[in-house]
Amino acid sequence: MEKKKQLPLIIGAFFAIYVIWGSTYLLNKIAVAELPPFLLAGIRFLTAGTLIFLIAALMGKSLKITKKQLGNTILAGFLFLSFGNGVVVWALKYVDSNFAALEISAQPLIILMMMWMLQGKKIQPMSMVGVVLGIIGIYLLINQDIVIEQENAWLGILLIFLAMLAWAYGSLFVQGAEFPSNYFVNTGYQMFTGGIMLGIISLAFGETWTSPLTWQPVTHWAMVLLVLFGSIVAFTSFNFLLKHVSPEKVSTNTYVNPIVAMILGAYFLNEPITTQSIIAACILLTGVYFINTSKKGLLLSRFRK
Repeated sequence: MEKKKQLPLIIGAFFAIYVIWGSTYLLNKIAVAELPPFLLAGIRFLTAGTLIFLIAALMGKSLKITKKQLGNTILAGFLFLSFGNGVVVWALKYVDSNFAALEISAQPLIILMMMWMLQGKKIQPMSMVGVVLGIIGIYLLINQDIVIEQENAWLGILLIFLAMLAWAYGSLFVQGAEFPSNYFVNTGYQMFTGGIMLGIISLAFGETWTSPLTWQPVTHWAMVLLVLFGSIVAFTSFNFLLKHVSPEKVSTNTYVNPIVAMILGAYFLNEPITTQSIIAACILLTGVYFINTSKKGLLLSRFRK
């Protein structure tokens, strides 16, 4: 009976991590057309972190944190949000949102290679198949005239790769670091501190700050959706699913998000979907499947904390 009662919540949560997270590429692409990338990401996470603190306080959750935990959340916030997300938003000025989503879907490949290089982990045969397929998929994705002929496209590709390195290192870091026991509170600290650092980075880059009153309506909507749904609803749904279904099922968002991003980018922004991109996506996501099957929960590590 309890499972039946939870079924609508589980379905809604899967919709959130499939569609909402998949749509964040489109929303960031829309917002970055008007706002500087680090300012955009900074406002998003600072606002989301503040709202999470308010919600946690209303729920009676303690916001206490030790110095060690605070230091760890600041580092995690930098790796995942300030550098990781901020640099990806910057890259969206030079590449299409669907391309960015497909490149980022190779994240498990980067994590696996970093585990091998930094921790000496052996790569299992099934994972090795995934590595080979991932490299082929990435090559086919990048090696397209429609991609590389865009102005500063290679800069966008490089920026996304650097962000993936930060995410990969962060994923390994959080596994052994001490954080607040409550996931919601932990996320609030990461988003709040990450947002502050993004604001500092924005100032350091000399980005132009504008009043929200001057933004276009479409930018307002994109920001509201990113804060409320992309940052709060989707993450809460993710943690809910981790407690009620198997990690392998939750990690299927890795395969669905790029597809959602491709469809939304093509429909709303007229971003092209080439035959080669589809082939690259199939090969790349198959490689991710092999890696994820061998390393259960690997994809989830950066979101659990």
